[in-house]
Amino acid sequence: MAYDNKVRIIAGAFKGRRLEVMDLQGLRPTTERVRETVFNWLGSQVVGAQVLDLFAGSGALGLEALSRGAAEVTLVEKDADNAALLNKTVKSLPDLNGATAQVHCTDALAFLKNLPQGPRYDLIFLDPPFSSDLLEPAVELIVHKDLLKDGGQVYVEMGAAKSKLLLGLTQVRDNTIGQCHFGLYERSFFF
Repeated sequence: MAYDNKVRIIAGAFKGRRLEVMDLQGLRPTTERVRETVFNWLGSQVVGAQVLDLFAGSGALGLEALSRGAAEVTLVEKDADNAALLNKTVKSLPDLNGATAQVHCTDALAFLKNLPQGPRYDLIFLDPPFSSDLLEPAVELIVHKDLLKDGGQVYVEMGAAKSKLLLGLTQVRDNTIGQCHFGLYERSFFF
């Protein structure tokens, strides 16, 4: 299978590594500029973190977190061919002092529904296709199942025209670059 695009890990242990990206409808890897902004916001919070990358796509967000010191990254990708490519990429990475990455080939909402209740993640990347209606149900499951550890954050990416309030989460940072609106959210205390 031919890969028309590649994205680059911008910092950390895998700095400069290029990730192959499949040409799939709705797949738009998070740009370097957006990733740089988000990881600057996160700073050292990534080190040692348990990370969930839903709608993983190219894997750029989750693998950037692994490169920057996350302890465990779980990538969830529905497309079987793309999940196989992510698995191949993960297996090609050098050992990082016990840090791990796993790829789950399944629907993101089904994955969330099957997780046990309770805090599990320090950081959740939530980047569904812009044209889908998957953002709100995913947030609802994350909040309902209480999947964020204390101080944990959810990174959300959506089309600039779709900027909206997400019930159960409080926005702490946001920005818009081109057609992408993105931000960091924490669990709302009043919810």
